[in-house]
Amino acid sequence: MLVNHEFGPFINKDSKILILGSIPSIKSREFGFYYMHPQNRFWRVLSDLFGEDLPKTILDKKDFLKRHKIALWDVLASCEINGSSDSSIKNPKVNDIKNLIKDTDVKTIFVTGRKALELYDRYCYKDVLIKAIYLPSTSGANATFSYDKLKEKYMSIMDYLKNNSKKEEK
Repeated sequence: MLVNHEFGPFINKDSKILILGSIPSIKSREFGFYYMHPQNRFWRVLSDLFGEDLPKTILDKKDFLKRHKIALWDVLASCEINGSSDSSIKNPKVNDIKNLIKDTDVKTIFVTGRKALELYDRYCYKDVLIKAIYLPSTSGANATFSYDKLKEKYMSIMDYLKNNSKKEEK
């Protein structure tokens, strides 16, 4: 089934990092925002890392991202996909990530999942020239990573934000 990305990126001029998925899941497309499947652990991991309550509404999630200078988008603008299965992606059309971040403070890009990394490396890196940092998928279907292992891997976001803010203070 052909799927088009039905909602835009979440980004602000002062965003420091961009987190890219492959393309929104069925639930995310239904709700019109990122990582909205109830079994997806993305919001829980981030809120735990920042020591905050889990953001419940889309407005709460946008506020959380803005406060922490995090931008979200996906590598793909459209593709053929069965359900929400990244492994079934065919005929990908990529988003213009270079243009998205050109007037922002984004200097680091993280990708969630192997497919997002593969697509970014194949189609986007040559234009963006920022090496993507791999993070495991937070999907409930990713049984390889326990919640604690996910949190440990996602600490690299905190490390980057902490190190980046120290550089700005100098």
